[in-house]
Amino acid sequence: MPDISLTTLVVLCLAAAVAGWIDAVVGGGGLLLLPALLLGLPQVPAAHILGTNKAVAIVGTSGAAVTYLRKAPVKVGTAVRIGLAALAGSMTGAFFAAGISSDVLRPVIMVVLLAVAGFVLLRPSFGRAAGDTKVLVTRARTVTAIVLVGGGIGFYDGLFGPGTGTFLVLALTAVLHLDLVTASANAKIVNVCTNAGALAMFAYQGTVLWQLAALMAVFNLAGAMAGARMALRKGSEFVRGVLLVVVFSLVAKLAFDQWT
Repeated sequence: MPDISLTTLVVLCLAAAVAGWIDAVVGGGGLLLLPALLLGLPQVPAAHILGTNKAVAIVGTSGAAVTYLRKAPVKVGTAVRIGLAALAGSMTGAFFAAGISSDVLRPVIMVVLLAVAGFVLLRPSFGRAAGDTKVLVTRARTVTAIVLVGGGIGFYDGLFGPGTGTFLVLALTAVLHLDLVTASANAKIVNVCTNAGALAMFAYQGTVLWQLAALMAVFNLAGAMAGARMALRKGSEFVRGVLLVVVFSLVAKLAFDQWT
């Protein structure tokens, strides 16, 4: 583990806890965790930051997935198939990432996110469905979810990345007609699959700060489990509010990166 001050270590652990909470509720915890690692460890190579981020995130995501599995209607088989497609998509996206400038992608993603926010605001019923599990196993919807949600968002994750968890929740809600809480539950399983693949690659390359990741993962797990329990208790309206906050935060972050 690199030489870090106690203050920096405390801040990183708190960031991991809050990121776990956000990620469990609606996705997008990386918007906080990754910048915190970059700012707190400016001397550490970017590859090690990314690897450590994945090692922390997979623990919280797994904890949230287990919490949701106990109380939310999740079809594990369908979610895993979507996750495997997302893993393949992310590997393909990563292959093409070197040839595409993020300066070109950021404005496109900002427009998409603003359109999503407008849709959610103008459609109060979005994400308030009863979450009928029969919709989840419909063959046509399952295939669409695997190809578009898994492959498409997985490709985006490998190519660019920011807000992948949020996009997963939105896409699962729209394609499978789930309520937001159930969509968050299914998205966590998909995230576990993609995080596992990425972490395996980072571990193979030796770019994970395991000691720091282990400490931060404890806080990330606590935040994630608290977030999952709160989402289950407060329901879709609460998740909808957090979703809008995360979407607008992501737009602000992308705008800041684009024009500064």
